[in-house]
Amino acid sequence: MTTAKRLLVAALGLALLLAAGLAWLLLFYKSPPVDPAWALEGSSDIPAGAVTVRFTGTSTLLFSDGETSWMVDGWFSRPGPLKLLFGRIAPDMDAIGRGLAANKVSTLAAVFPMHSHYDHAMDSPEVARRTGAVLMGSESTANIGRGWGLPDSQIQVVADRAPFQLGKFVITPIVSRHFEFPDPALRERTLGDPLITAPLVPPVSVYDYKLGIPYVLYVTHPRGSWLIVGSAGFLEGALEGIRADTVFLGVGGLGSQTDAYRESFWRETIGRVQPGRVIPIHYDSLTAPAEGPFRGPVNAEAFLAGGLENTRLFLERKQAENPGLQFNTLPRFDEVVLFR
Repeated sequence: MTTAKRLLVAALGLALLLAAGLAWLLLFYKSPPVDPAWALEGSSDIPAGAVTVRFTGTSTLLFSDGETSWMVDGWFSRPGPLKLLFGRIAPDMDAIGRGLAANKVSTLAAVFPMHSHYDHAMDSPEVARRTGAVLMGSESTANIGRGWGLPDSQIQVVADRAPFQLGKFVITPIVSRHFEFPDPALRERTLGDPLITAPLVPPVSVYDYKLGIPYVLYVTHPRGSWLIVGSAGFLEGALEGIRADTVFLGVGGLGSQTDAYRESFWRETIGRVQPGRVIPIHYDSLTAPAEGPFRGPVNAEAFLAGGLENTRLFLERKQAENPGLQFNTLPRFDEVVLFR
């Protein structure tokens, strides 16, 4: 074999190796870091006046009591890894239509992104436009709505710990803290300079969807109470004095933190609120379709903010340490009775 042929074979081999590595990073998914035994099925019997929840994935949740319906995040677009890394993103109109149809909802009182990153707030203005909802959140979220052309009459900026009422639901937004990526460069790009100060008009870079203000939501209803923690972050003492029957606990990236951090996170959420039930959320892939079975993060996601095995083991240990605490995960789209 000539030198030229040997170089060509070596180049082809290197290209195949690189392609295989790229495919492994971008096309293969981890298993979700939750126990399959926690899975609930959709409720076949829904009494009149019951509070129900539907789960799309990440932290998109739809709550209803039969009279009033409202949504957290409303995120149905799933840009692929290459577009996230190298392209520009915008709401996927077809995906939003499919997501609303799968949730069997056409009218909403409000949609509230937990913060202003793309996987929470990107689709929210279009969801509000299609359902007549008020887009609620920080000034950064409001600027995402304004950039989409949502009228001011459908945008409401909330204040820390100032409750508002939707039908029989009373919702109190509480300023919190976002999970911090272990990689310093990624942490700076996603959490540094957090405010969106002008209307954001997509398509834009994923990093243009800045953090804004991260919230947890405390919700009360005559049937029960619950807390929604959209990110595995916390502010010490922020939930002091709050009690809730159920906590929707965002655990994405929790396993990439230290043991001490995980213990503090648990103490400042579940320990403070003392619920009877924990429902993990935001554990699934950001790039897999919002249909079909839940998948864990794609390998590239897991590489940036992983520790999935740590997350699973931590949650299982907490279940063992708290035998009276019920752990559940929700099905995709099916209506589940939260409180009868």
